[in-house]
Amino acid sequence: MSEGNSRSITTNQIGVHEKLDELVLKYKRSTNLRPIGEHTQAAFDEAQGWLGNYSGPIILDSCCGVGESTAHIANANPECRVIGLDKSALRVNKHQHYSAGQDNYRVIRADVNDFWRLVAKAQWNVVQHYLLYPNPYPKKTQVQKRWHASAAMPDLMSITPNIEVRSNWLIYVMEFAQSAKQYGVEGRLSEVSSTTPITPFERKYTASGQQCWQLVCNSDEAE
Repeated sequence: MSEGNSRSITTNQIGVHEKLDELVLKYKRSTNLRPIGEHTQAAFDEAQGWLGNYSGPIILDSCCGVGESTAHIANANPECRVIGLDKSALRVNKHQHYSAGQDNYRVIRADVNDFWRLVAKAQWNVVQHYLLYPNPYPKKTQVQKRWHASAAMPDLMSITPNIEVRSNWLIYVMEFAQSAKQYGVEGRLSEVSSTTPITPFERKYTASGQQCWQLVCNSDEAE
């Protein structure tokens, strides 16, 4: 089957959502009181057990799907522990096909909303966070389903300012950059120039002739 058959993003939204700043500020000022799901608490406890007394650098790969990117990141960062997260058991269970045999990473099924809160509370030494091709929810009415305009954003931003977001929808990364600024985090937007895709989605989008975009964020202090 050809890999170059991905449809382009279809949206009724033109440019950054006009209510984005209002939504980001609303959630930044609020407290997330949603109970932590039992399966995600168990997944976090499993991750804690794997880390043990380790206090070195940790990299998160959220919404990792089958974990191809997680294996790639782990291979490129052997000095770090890397944790890939995805809510789908079906996708996570396919990871063995992409495993490269490294022992410095794990791919775990969890709700990232809850997992991020637990990571922030535990103050893990997260040095980098990847959000590679998350569901863009491109309809204008779906804006609050996007991570940067949701109640999860405060926890996401409290983990680390070093965040890389990739998407084949330019508006998504533009919105994330604008949202991150409200947390004192600057982003550099560019086209994905790598000739070696690191996720199945990136491979499909590239083969379909679609442009992929990346936003690399850092705190003001890191500049």
